[in-house]
Amino acid sequence: MSEGLVNASYLGAAILFILALSGLSSNESARRGNLYGMLGMALAVFATIFSSAVFSYWIIIICIVVGSLLGLVLARKVQMTQMPQLVAILHSLVGLAAVSVGFANYLDHGMVMTDAEKTVHDIEVYIGIYIGGMTFSGSVIAFGKLSELITSRPVSLPGRHWLNLAMLIAVVYFGWQFVVATNPADATFALIVMTIISIIFGIHMVIAIGGADMPVVISMLNSYSGWAAAATGFMLSNDLLIITGALVGSSGAILSYIMCEAMNRNFFSVIAGGFGSSGVSTAPTSVEGEVISVNVSEVGEMLIGAKKVMIVPGYGMAMAQAQHAVSELTRILMGKGIGVSFGIHPVAGRMPGHMNVLLAEAKVPYDVVFEMDEVNDDFPNVDISIVIGANDTVNPAAMEDPGSPISGMPVLKVWESEHTIVLKRSMAPGYAGVDNPLFYKENTRMLFGDAKTSMDELIKAIA
Repeated sequence: MSEGLVNASYLGAAILFILALSGLSSNESARRGNLYGMLGMALAVFATIFSSAVFSYWIIIICIVVGSLLGLVLARKVQMTQMPQLVAILHSLVGLAAVSVGFANYLDHGMVMTDAEKTVHDIEVYIGIYIGGMTFSGSVIAFGKLSELITSRPVSLPGRHWLNLAMLIAVVYFGWQFVVATNPADATFALIVMTIISIIFGIHMVIAIGGADMPVVISMLNSYSGWAAAATGFMLSNDLLIITGALVGSSGAILSYIMCEAMNRNFFSVIAGGFGSSGVSTAPTSVEGEVISVNVSEVGEMLIGAKKVMIVPGYGMAMAQAQHAVSELTRILMGKGIGVSFGIHPVAGRMPGHMNVLLAEAKVPYDVVFEMDEVNDDFPNVDISIVIGANDTVNPAAMEDPGSPISGMPVLKVWESEHTIVLKRSMAPGYAGVDNPLFYKENTRMLFGDAKTSMDELIKAIA
C-alpha cells in the first residue's frame, strides 16, 4: 500500500474516531458511536498492516489471532459488573505498551539522527515511558481496589505531598541526565531509575484515593492512557497514534473535570493523587438509630398508592443483575399511570456511565433517565424513592458530617421524598466504607435481600 493511501486511511480513521466520541455524547447515539469507533480501528489496523513499514507478517498475524481470541473470551465471560475492572486492566496494558515501545525505540541503534533530532527523540522516549509507567502501575492498583483485592479505603503515607514533589524533582533530574549523557550506560541507568519512579508514583497516586472516587480515577487513567498512546505515536512517527492518543487523553481529562465539578472536588487533586482527601485520617461519625424493615407486600401497597416514583440505582443493582427486573417494574408502574423516573449520580457504579449502560441494556426508556443535577430538587415532590443497591451516592453524611471521607460530595437527596425504600442485602457500609444515616431516618424503610429476587417478587405483587 502506497504512503499516500496509508495517510488517507489514517485520516479516515481519525474522522471516524471523532464521530465515535460525538456519538458517545448521548444515550440515543451511543450505539452508532461505538460502530464508528470499531470501523475506525479496523481501518487503522488494516492500513498499518499493509503499509511499507511492515516487512514480516507472521508475528503480526500471531498477535492478531491471540489478541482476537483473548478479546472474544473476555467479551463472552466478563459480566457488566466486572466492566470497571476490565477497563482498568486494559488501561494498564496501554501503559505497559508505551513503556515497552519506549525501551525498544531507545535500544534501536539503527536510527541515524542529528544532535537536535536525537535530543527531541530522547525527550519523546523519556516522557512516553514516564506516562506509560505511571499509567501501568496506577491502573493495576485501580484494578485491585475495584476487585476488592486491596482495601478500597484511601491509604495515605505521612508527608505524601512532599514525597510526590521529591519524585517529580527526581524525574526532572534524571531526565536531564538522560538527555545530556554521552555514555550510553549512564543514559540507560537514568532511564531505568525514572521508570521505577514512575511506577512507584502511579501506585502512590491511586492507592491514596478512596473507593467512592474510583469512577473519577477510571476516567483519569483513561486520559493518562491516551497521552501514553500519543507519546508512543511521537516515538514511532505515527500520526494516527498521535491523533488518537490526543483524542482519548483530552476527552478523558474533560470527563474527569466534569465529574470533579459534579462532585465538588478539586481537579488538580486528581492529577496529583490523593483525590478529595487532605491526608489526615478522620474517623466518620458513628450512626445510631432504629432501622425499620418492610416486606415485599408492604412495598407493593405503597407503590400502588403512589403518583410519582424515583428510582436510584447503584452498584448493588449491577451485582444482582437486577436491571431487567427494574425495567419490567418500570413498565408495570407506568401502565398503571404512575410517573417513574430514574436519578443517576455521576459516580453511580464504579465507572462513568455504568448505570446508564445497564439501564439501556434493559431497554429502560431514555427519556425517564436523568442526571443528578436534573432531579435533585424534585425529591420533595416524589412520593416514593426506591434506592437499589446505592449507598455512598445517597449518603446524607456527605452533607452533614465534615469528618466523613465523602464530605462535600453532592448526593441524591432521596430522604427529602415522602418515603424512601432501600433495597440492600445487609446493613454493611458501601464501597467507601462509610455508614449511612439514611437507613435510620423515620421515612426510610429497608427491604433486605437480593435486589433481583426482591424486584421479581415486587413485580408479582403489583402486576
